[in-house]
Amino acid sequence: MLTLSHAQQVYLATGFTDLRKSIDGLAALVQEGFGLNPFSPSLFVFCNRGRNKLKLLYWDVNGFWLFHRRLERGTFQWPTSSEQVVSISSRELRWLLDGLSLHQRQAHAVVAVETVV
Repeated sequence: MLTLSHAQQVYLATGFTDLRKSIDGLAALVQEGFGLNPFSPSLFVFCNRGRNKLKLLYWDVNGFWLFHRRLERGTFQWPTSSEQVVSISSRELRWLLDGLSLHQRQAHAVVAVETVV
């Protein structure tokens, strides 16, 4: 599993993105289309119309990472929204990458623990 421990936010570009875009095109979309900073410690996730390919864009110190994932079978449970971009947790991103919906009804709730009982 991909882990980007420095990514503070995960943003999904809802709807579909032309994945022929590479780093510069996706970074411009983040900046101009969404009004976000592509150089922030955030992970930006894009999906194609067929929902079987994703691209993840991430700035790291002195350059961009561009990850591309293609499913051989099946599709991603890509959300639709009236907003262009939505913020999700890294946990929800793992669900999405595993083919699950972002709205898991049976997932264990996050527990904030301060001491051992």
